[in-house]
Amino acid sequence: MNEVQPLVKVENLTKHFPVSRGIVIQRKVGAVRAVDGISFTIGRSETLGLVGESGCGKTTAGRTLLGLYPATAGEVTIDGHNVCSAKGKELLAIRRKTQMIFQDPYASLNPRWTVHSIVSEPLRVHHLFQSEAERVERVQDLMGLVGLSGRLINRFPHEFSGGQRQRIGIARALASEPKFIVCDEPISALDVSIQAQVVNLLEDLQDRFGLTYLLIAHDLSMVRHICDRVTVMYLGVMAEMGDRDELYEHPLHPYTKALLSAVPVPDPKKARVRRRIILAGDVPSPINPPPGCRFHPRCPIAVDKCHIDVPEWREVSSGRWVACHLV
Repeated sequence: MNEVQPLVKVENLTKHFPVSRGIVIQRKVGAVRAVDGISFTIGRSETLGLVGESGCGKTTAGRTLLGLYPATAGEVTIDGHNVCSAKGKELLAIRRKTQMIFQDPYASLNPRWTVHSIVSEPLRVHHLFQSEAERVERVQDLMGLVGLSGRLINRFPHEFSGGQRQRIGIARALASEPKFIVCDEPISALDVSIQAQVVNLLEDLQDRFGLTYLLIAHDLSMVRHICDRVTVMYLGVMAEMGDRDELYEHPLHPYTKALLSAVPVPDPKKARVRRRIILAGDVPSPINPPPGCRFHPRCPIAVDKCHIDVPEWREVSSGRWVACHLV
């Protein structure tokens, strides 16, 4: 029996942003190590959650693996195509099959364009329509898919609420019939009453079209609801990855344990007996990360080895990966 190949394969992906000083003569003084050698795979029709605190590199990782940022090192393969080396027609073909839903529905839509222009832009770029009438019909169909009326396509973004704008962004992402979508915190800017509607919409679209998602999020409760597997990032590197329920019920990495201890529990009895893990200190600078394990300055169980040696990203059981000397 042949092994099923994943749709997305990321190997040692690295993205550094150079830091320079000077006005007239600039000299490089270092680099922001936003993403520093991460590896994972995403199966077809699977949702992988990417979580971690602000500034850990989640959004940079998502944009780099789509080719929106050029990778400093590493490889990204999507549906058999190498994103990092693709050019010309091959890159355009990859762009058609990969899309992104952005975090801010107010900033991600051009305020000077109508909804018709916004949603139909991928159709124009990839030449996916034969006539203007066909393009209008396709845009109306996409609006219907995300729960909006096709009669609204001549309106501008400022005439819609935040939830409606995010639905328009989802319609735009679906226009080119992608296989893989990076959802960059798609509900964090929305009202709580609207968040569940957008999450349900994403799940319905996945079931209908067999979509594959990389879901970047802060809301750990939502991640557990929608994702199949979860990976945890800290300061540009991977800390832990595994099946959703297994990772939430039995976290291995000290950072994962601290994150999950902050998730609200609806049961008052369990909330009273649960121990909250408060991390000391601040997140180190990504320009000058600490040697050894990057979490050791804040880790409550760090030993001398953690200060010196970088922990190996290793599989400790089937599908369960962790980077910690003490696991």
